Amino acid sequence: MFKNFLLFILFIMPMMLKAQHKRRTRDYGVKIGVMQTGKLNSITDVAGVKVGHTTLIKGDSIHTGVTAILPYDGNIFQQKVPAAVFVGNGFGKLAGSTQINELGNIETPIILTNTLNVSTAMDALIDYTLNEKGNENVVSVNAVVGETNDGFLNDIRGRHITKDDVLSAIKNAKDGRVEEGAVGAGTGTVCFGYKGGIGTSSRKLPESLGGYTVGVLVQTNFGGVLQINGVPVGKELGKFSFSNQLLNNLDGSCMIIVATDAPLDHRNLLRLAKRAIIGMGKTGGIESNGSGDYVIAFSTDTASRVAYTAKQPRLTAPAGQEIINIPVLQNDEMSPLFLATIEATEEAIINSLFAAKTVTGRNGNKAESLPLEKVIPILKKYNSIQNK
Repeated sequence: MFKNFLLFILFIMPMMLKAQHKRRTRDYGVKIGVMQTGKLNSITDVAGVKVGHTTLIKGDSIHTGVTAILPYDGNIFQQKVPAAVFVGNGFGKLAGSTQINELGNIETPIILTNTLNVSTAMDALIDYTLNEKGNENVVSVNAVVGETNDGFLNDIRGRHITKDDVLSAIKNAKDGRVEEGAVGAGTGTVCFGYKGGIGTSSRKLPESLGGYTVGVLVQTNFGGVLQINGVPVGKELGKFSFSNQLLNNLDGSCMIIVATDAPLDHRNLLRLAKRAIIGMGKTGGIESNGSGDYVIAFSTDTASRVAYTAKQPRLTAPAGQEIINIPVLQNDEMSPLFLATIEATEEAIINSLFAAKTVTGRNGNKAESLPLEKVIPILKKYNSIQNK
C-alpha cells in the first residue's frame, strides 16, 4: 500500500500537475512570431516589474477582480517612470491618461479592474501613494486605472470591489510567473465569444540589437474574428462577431500594458504603444464601436526616471537643477522593439484565451473556454504547430 502511494507521489502526481499547467500556447507547440521569448514569457521578464491579482468570486453573480502592475519595487511617485498612452478606440475610462501624455511619466502603480469600480481603484491608489514614506507633503496624485466591462458575467452594478481589494493586489504583487486566464481583472471578461482574461508574454532582443526585453500584459474583453498564429480559427469554428451568436456580438475592451527596460522617452514609448494595437489586430480584434482599447507603455530604465521635486517659492532655480539629462535610444534602434511589442501582444492575448476556463455567472450567462480539443486540430491542419 505504502509502495503504491510512494509511486503515486514520485511519478503520477508530477504528470498530473504538468497536465494541469499545460494552458499556454507554447505548451501545445504554437510559437507566435520569430523572436525569442524571455525566460518566463511574461511581463515580469522585464526586471523589476511586479504583478498582483485580487480575484472576487462569490456565488454565481460576482466574478470580478483587480490586477496591479508595478513598474518597480519602490516609491514610484518620488521616482517616476517614462510612459505614454495610445488610444486605439476610446470607448473606455482610462483614468490618468491625459497627465501621462502631458508630462510623459507615471507616478503610481497601474491598476486594472471593471468599469464601475474605476473610482474605487483611484481612491485606493491615492491612499497608497499618500501613505508611502517620503510622500508626507504630496498634495496631488495622478492615479492610473484602466478597465473593461465584465457585466456579462459579473453583477457590475453591485460595485463589489473595495479599496482593500485594490491595496491587496498591490501588496501581493510579485515578480516571477504571472497567473493567467480568469483571474484578477480578467475574472469576468469575454473575448472572441469565449472566456477571456489576463494574458502575458515577452520578447528578448539579441545582444546585437541591444539585448532589451519587452513584456506585455493584457486584460481581454473584446470581439472580432479570432486568428491564432495566422490561422482563421474563428471562421473554422463558425463563431465570430456578426455570426448571429449573441455572445460574440458583445462590444468590449482590451487593456494592454507594455513594459521595457530600453531607455525610451515619452515620444518613443508612444510609438511603441501604437505597435501593440497591431498585435491585437493580428488576433482578429476589430476595435468595435463600443470597445475601449488602450495601451500604456513604460520604461523601467533606472537612468530614465524623473525625480519628484516639490514646488518651492524661489526667484531662480538652483544652478544645474533646471535641466535633467536622461539616456534616450536612437530612433534607428526602435524597429526591433516594435516587432517585439507586436509579437508579445499577440501572444499575450492568445495566452489569455488558452488559460481561461469556462465561467457561468450573472443570470446564468456562460462563457465557454476556448475549445482546445477543436482548436489544436485546426492549427495542425494549417501547419501552424511546431515541434517542441
